[in-house]
Amino acid sequence: MVTATPLQMPVWTPAHLPPLPTGLDAQVDRWIGRWRRRRARLHQLSAAAEEVCGLAPEFRACTDAALRGQLELFRERFRRPVRVEEPLLHRALAAVREAASRALGLEPFPEQVLGALALYRGFLAEMATGEGKTLTAGLAGVLFGWTRRPCHVVTVNDYLAERDAAWMKPLYDLCGVTVGCVVAPMDAPARRRAYACDVTYTTSKEVVADFLRDRLQLGSLGVHPVRVWLRQLLGGGGPADRCVQRGLHTAIVDEADSVLIDEAVTPLIISAATDTPLVEEIYRRAWTLASQLEPGRDYRVDPRHREVELLPPARAALEESWNDAPQYWRHPLRREQLLRQALVAREFFHRDVQYVVQDRQVILVDEFTGRLMPHRRWRAGLHQLIEAKEGLRLTPPDQTLARLSFQRFFRLYRHLCGMTGTAAEAAAEFWHLYRLPVVVIPRHRPCIRQQWPDRVFADAESKWRAVVEEIGRVHATGRPVLVGTRSVAASEELARRLQEAGFSFNLLNATRHREEAAIVAQAGQSGRITIATNMAGRGTDIKLGPGVAALGGLHVIATEKHESPRIDRQLYGRAGRQGDPGSARCFLSLEDELFRRFLPVAVRRALAGMIRQQLPGAQAAAAAACALAQRRAAREAYRQRLRVLRYDTWLDESLSFVPPERL
Repeated sequence: MVTATPLQMPVWTPAHLPPLPTGLDAQVDRWIGRWRRRRARLHQLSAAAEEVCGLAPEFRACTDAALRGQLELFRERFRRPVRVEEPLLHRALAAVREAASRALGLEPFPEQVLGALALYRGFLAEMATGEGKTLTAGLAGVLFGWTRRPCHVVTVNDYLAERDAAWMKPLYDLCGVTVGCVVAPMDAPARRRAYACDVTYTTSKEVVADFLRDRLQLGSLGVHPVRVWLRQLLGGGGPADRCVQRGLHTAIVDEADSVLIDEAVTPLIISAATDTPLVEEIYRRAWTLASQLEPGRDYRVDPRHREVELLPPARAALEESWNDAPQYWRHPLRREQLLRQALVAREFFHRDVQYVVQDRQVILVDEFTGRLMPHRRWRAGLHQLIEAKEGLRLTPPDQTLARLSFQRFFRLYRHLCGMTGTAAEAAAEFWHLYRLPVVVIPRHRPCIRQQWPDRVFADAESKWRAVVEEIGRVHATGRPVLVGTRSVAASEELARRLQEAGFSFNLLNATRHREEAAIVAQAGQSGRITIATNMAGRGTDIKLGPGVAALGGLHVIATEKHESPRIDRQLYGRAGRQGDPGSARCFLSLEDELFRRFLPVAVRRALAGMIRQQLPGAQAAAAAACALAQRRAAREAYRQRLRVLRYDTWLDESLSFVPPERL
């Protein structure tokens, strides 16, 4: 893979960002966001896409040598100006479209050209599943790569980053753009070579971690990029030479709702293990005490906010059992906070839901994808308390070296754009946090997927029986079935029931990305039953097998609603790609986490009674209650993301290790 010269001038990255608007400014800012994403902008982009497609005959008539010459000319012209004029942009994109047809054997649809224009203009493009987001990003990546400023194509996992970089490489090579890929196993020299390329494919976790490690290399020197460049030209050394990135300028975020919204709640932390021999005893003692307390008598549980309040009996038990603790842990605030963490681990963190135990180690499970995160750990003692809960050897607590939220990091890019299958629901948040106006790209073919009515049950047992019955009924017709679950435990429960019923199936829960994509890609074959977490195989198309379309296409079953309707819509979108037939249905029970956390007990009991008695309007009332719970959950998640951003901003202002840049 060709790399760029290491002496390219670094791109300046701001150390401090302007604060988010509040009060009356926030109200005005919301109206500006609505104006930026008005339908007229889509009409303007559509007209430009039609003009680009209208130039196709001119470039189709070129020989390979002539087309390559045109591409080289466009590359030189894109390097010079700060802003490319519309006629030049349209002709350049038409040439890239023809290059994609020759290099990849794929002629981009007008909708993909429209998506590429949206990315180039700084929009967040909502493109439905199967509409070709990878090729759309490749078209825009060529335009950004021609500027020779760093362009990062950010996706959700290493497999997709490697796959997309390899798939688009022939297009980039024909257009004179170098491309690299950064994934977890790579060392620093390999990362430096990949970031030196014009376009770099990577994941959100890798690009943020590399940014933090580079900042740690620079320390408190406040090195300006012009000085770094001059030092490189003069052959000098220094900490900047050990950095792997050459700056932040452009980011194309694939699956943007997952990267910028869902995963943005947890900040990325660079840490180092500490040697504290007494900590294991303290955490085990805290867990032992927590396991002896009773909810309602010793402490009060708030399931909605996942918090625990200590009552007087718990404080008395803590004071009595903590007299011989080390001096540091005798302080009332420290010991009470540790006990609260132990109770949180007991009440809200469950095996095969938030984590799994493999090889005598606690491994986190991504709440949104169901994938394992072996290199991630909870902080503030929570990870050690869960290890004590499982009877495992405790790992040493970590000392934080650097910390950065995903919201704050992606706001550092000068040009941010992205794609996802579901963005409209979070359009206001995308604008407020990232200044990203959302534009909904029309489908290449209309969606004919049937959305069957939700079915709500009073208890989980009734729900699982109904799910198995529906799987059997649809499977008997020869149609493939994809069942989405929210946790490892739920997927294994359904697998056990299907096995008892005599069905053969594929089970996906927290497996490797390559296996996941391969299994999900085959989920559209006739008679196939696939159980997976709701977001498994995201980024992988499910193509229907021979004769499946005539049978009705893929049937998707959701076994639980997510806090965000976007995630539900992503799962349903696995069926009905590119005009294929399909259907989807959701099965719910009032014992699901969404109802337990965000609906009062009295409301759940009343609904359960209506459903058991099969009263008229019971299903409609349950559907309305589900919508209310999702709205409450969405508000709570949004507040949590803002709290993370505010805390990150406070740290930057109060304890930052990066002073303002100065010449």
